[in-house]
Amino acid sequence: MRKYLSTVGLILSVSAGLQSCHSSEGNAGYAMPTPSLPVITLSNYPFTSYQEYSASLEGSKDVEIRPQVNGYLDKIFVDEGAQVRKGQPLFQINDRPYREALNNAKAALAAAKANLASAEINVNKLTPLVQNNVVSPVQLKSAQALYDANAASVAQAQAQVANAEINIGYSLIKAPMDGFIGRIPFKTGSLVGVSTTDPLTTLSEIKDVRAYFSLSETDFLKFKKQYSGNTVAEKIKQMPPVELILADNSVYPEKGKVEIVSGQFSNGTGSIPFRASFPNHSGVLRSGNTGKIRISSVVPSGIVIPQEATFELQDKVFVFLLGDSNKVSSVPIDISGRSGNYYLVDRGVKAGDRIVYSGVDRLRDGAVIQPQPMALDSLIKARPL
Repeated sequence: MRKYLSTVGLILSVSAGLQSCHSSEGNAGYAMPTPSLPVITLSNYPFTSYQEYSASLEGSKDVEIRPQVNGYLDKIFVDEGAQVRKGQPLFQINDRPYREALNNAKAALAAAKANLASAEINVNKLTPLVQNNVVSPVQLKSAQALYDANAASVAQAQAQVANAEINIGYSLIKAPMDGFIGRIPFKTGSLVGVSTTDPLTTLSEIKDVRAYFSLSETDFLKFKKQYSGNTVAEKIKQMPPVELILADNSVYPEKGKVEIVSGQFSNGTGSIPFRASFPNHSGVLRSGNTGKIRISSVVPSGIVIPQEATFELQDKVFVFLLGDSNKVSSVPIDISGRSGNYYLVDRGVKAGDRIVYSGVDRLRDGAVIQPQPMALDSLIKARPL
């Protein structure tokens, strides 16, 4: 019996050993393979980068239309957004009070003219009598004074007539220029006047449209270094034409020119405002539109990195740099511009460095890869800068 138990124990021990060997071999078969990833070698290329800035659009002239007389709004001849021509009627204020004032002024003028004529007759009658010593010269002087007073009354009455006519003219409000009508906050029957806070509407001339945008302090310092000139105005003249990106991300076909810059930074935003002007012959752009100003910058030679080779972490951009023994390490890079699917890099990498092109989302610092060389030239030919 003991001999039987010893034999069984020996068999179980051998079986356990064999299972252990098979288990070890199986684990070795499931070892993670070294990932094979494309790697590109960095070099310098001529590069045109683009910087984009949020912009708001305004017409070259935005005129507030305000009443110059008081009264009820009788008619509104235009609708919001309508295109109007210079001299086209916009609003009609009830002119009845002003027509009554004109009638009264004309009546007063007629009476003043009658009194003047009577005074003139009296002067003409007394003049020969004084010359012949029939009446005293004092009487002529008195008649002449009355004539002068009546002449002044006529002039005053004429001014009142002209003023009444002007007020009637002001009651019909016309467009002072070509443009587009803005919001109209009043309705027919509203009481409006000279002291009304809100304008009747705003008329925008949009043959040329101005885009207002701002540069941060850092971008402004780069701008001053980039362009030649002793003053900001001289540097602006050296800037290339700028593009306008519309709200639907399409590029406006006409290029614009930066015209003016404010002399001070905003205390609230820490930025400095610029203005660019765009021709708008087609009328596509309107006051109140938004978009982005795109400013191009030509770099004769710089390090170019495809965006696919980068990843972001805590508001910083990184790439995986290939080192000795094919180990990768993440390094931060400073981006100075972009064009299409490429970044222009200031610091962090240099020409000759090798970085992982794709699959960076699966990598960690210290990981070992099997590099597959990929020509950056071929990539740029397929997708130009």
